[in-house]
Amino acid sequence: MPPLSSLRPAIRAANRHSVRGTESLLPKLHVPISAYVVDCAVYADGKRLAGRWTHERALAEVRGRADAFVWIGLHEPDEEQITGIADVFGLHELAVEDAVHAHQRPKLERYADMLFMVLKTVRYVGKSGRSAEHEIVETGEIMAFVGADFVITVRHGEHSSLRDVRCELEADPEQLALGPAAVLHAIADHVVDSYLAVTEAIENDIDEMEAEVFAPRSNVDSEQIYVMKREVLELRRAVVPLGGPVRKLTEGYSSLVPHEVRSYFRDVDDHMVTVTERIAGFNELLTTLVDAALAKITMRQNNDMRKITAYVAIISVPTMIAGIYGMNFDSMPELHWSFGYPLIWMVIIVICLTLFRVFRRNEWL
Repeated sequence: MPPLSSLRPAIRAANRHSVRGTESLLPKLHVPISAYVVDCAVYADGKRLAGRWTHERALAEVRGRADAFVWIGLHEPDEEQITGIADVFGLHELAVEDAVHAHQRPKLERYADMLFMVLKTVRYVGKSGRSAEHEIVETGEIMAFVGADFVITVRHGEHSSLRDVRCELEADPEQLALGPAAVLHAIADHVVDSYLAVTEAIENDIDEMEAEVFAPRSNVDSEQIYVMKREVLELRRAVVPLGGPVRKLTEGYSSLVPHEVRSYFRDVDDHMVTVTERIAGFNELLTTLVDAALAKITMRQNNDMRKITAYVAIISVPTMIAGIYGMNFDSMPELHWSFGYPLIWMVIIVICLTLFRVFRRNEWL
């Protein structure tokens, strides 16, 4: 039997199924919380305690210990499932609503003895088949509830996995012993590092575009530049608002983040400044490339128009002469002369070659 987590999309679709104007006759499926829990672990003195835990047992365990906390990871939970955890841990209803419905801007909110942080995750997809419908950067979300003895992370998107973050922290008990704030820092550091990786990949793409735009006699596809500019703007909306929340955590915004962890957040803030500056530079450079591409297209159109005008001028000479002698008047000059026909051809060829030479000298042809 497949695990419940693999059946989650089908269950969610069945629960949303309805007939227009009426409720579906299918009963709503009850899904246990475990179907949405990626991992639930209890940590004491920086080490993970053995065993499998429910959220109730985990909280009871840490409340009976000193220097212990629980970390629960959820992936796209429904409102019904997250409500059970929210009741046990005392999560604020507004933060819970944001965590379920997602599509939030990066932010940091403080509710009494709890912090709620939203981070946007990004992933570089690639430039193959770049078109107006193609996405170069995909976004997701990570919401983190941080209390004195718990961390609850809610993920939206397939590329926002925190498994590597959890493994790295578990391999560093000294860091993990700093508590839930250390987990929040590790998540923020992981997300911001992904920003750096994505900006480096985008920078390579923009460098290729720049070389193509300024290469002589290259065919410039301005749609590619517009697609890249759209993706950079989406990346800016996902990344730049996070700078404020990270800076708050470095300035002692909450007592839940001790001084030892605040120094780590300063490093994250430095990386955020680097990413923000890169994105601003991308936006300006792409605007310049758009102007350069349009100027190149305009120049090519002007060159084509000059060539067309030159050829029309050359063709107009035989057309004019043929039109005159096609009027069939008896008294036209050289009409009955035996050398009239070759003479007319000679005049046409000489004039056309003269015009061709003049246009070629002026670089119209």
